[in-house]
Amino acid sequence: MMTIRGLIWLALLFAVAVIVATVGGFNGGQILLVMPPYRVDVSLNLFVVVLVVLFIVLYSVLRALRVVWSMPGLIGACRKHSKQNKANSSLRDAIGHLYAGRFSKAEKAARDALIVDDNKGAASLVGASAAHQLHEYARRDEWLAQVSGNDWQDARLMATADMRADGRDADGALIALTEMQATGGKRIHAQQIALRAQQQLKNWGEVLKLVRMLEKREALHPAIAVRLRQVAAENLLRDRRHNPDALMEFWQSLSPTERQSPRLADLAAELLIALDRRAEAKKIVEDALAHNWDARLLRRYSDCIVGGDAFPLIQRAESWQKEHTEDADLLFTLGRLCLHQQLWGKAQAFLEQALKLADNERLKIRAHLTLARLFEQLGEADKAAEHYRASVLAMNVV
Repeated sequence: MMTIRGLIWLALLFAVAVIVATVGGFNGGQILLVMPPYRVDVSLNLFVVVLVVLFIVLYSVLRALRVVWSMPGLIGACRKHSKQNKANSSLRDAIGHLYAGRFSKAEKAARDALIVDDNKGAASLVGASAAHQLHEYARRDEWLAQVSGNDWQDARLMATADMRADGRDADGALIALTEMQATGGKRIHAQQIALRAQQQLKNWGEVLKLVRMLEKREALHPAIAVRLRQVAAENLLRDRRHNPDALMEFWQSLSPTERQSPRLADLAAELLIALDRRAEAKKIVEDALAHNWDARLLRRYSDCIVGGDAFPLIQRAESWQKEHTEDADLLFTLGRLCLHQQLWGKAQAFLEQALKLADNERLKIRAHLTLARLFEQLGEADKAAEHYRASVLAMNVV
């Protein structure tokens, strides 16, 4: 099917033929060529035609010579183009195999893509990722060493950090991140990798710092962030378990949300009680309960008696009872506090009511044991034995 361009050329040829035929019909000129002893007499029209034919022939010959002369270069360019296409095809195959989980094929295709220098950076990163997935760490590092060029260095360092963190080489990951950050810029992915590395090294201070930074940038799932902050804070509290001042200083450095966490508040109170700092423990538990009503904090509250006087705690617990009338854990705590204060009747009433409302076996066991101790102190051995027996039966059920 003839193209538009072909039709235009055909129309031009017809126009030229018409013009030549028209002009040639009115031209009666002659050309005399004399070269002794020869003499040639031709019409002007024939002479013009011969000149045009000679020009076309000469042009064609020169063009053919030029093509022949440039043939080696054309062949070389063709081979280079073919090589480039083959390398690019191999690189595309390598990426496809990598994400399809065919890591051996991905590494082989990446090696084929290296025949072109322009593919060296990308192919080496793909090969390194494939080798890492195959747990061939020495070969992975060889691939990474082949990544050259300033444009690829950030990618190399980020990939190195990510793969080393994934391979539990936290120190290697942090070294790569430090080298990358020296060039400037704080990338979210770099902070995520650093978080994994610091977790592996149990650098809980850095973990807490990184979690807060990633939370601000909304780069961490809220549930994961809460869990990591909690684990980091717990470990940092335990690291200060022998120094009450350092423990309280760190506790105050936590955010209000973290201090209101029942789990963290319970741990902080437990550590302070062990250090005989019950007043601070009492305040921590009360503040946390004001925001999050929690059974473990209620149980811890009965251990926060300051100076052997449980009356202030009993009064505070009874004020809570106005809003939590049938809370078994609160009643159990009141029973323990009254038992400590030797308020036998109130202690028995609270504990028996807690036992009646208890909805889990563990609380029932604690209530039976506490009632057993109460009756022992009252000299009622039969009732004490009855509750001890009931606690043992409940333990067997659990």
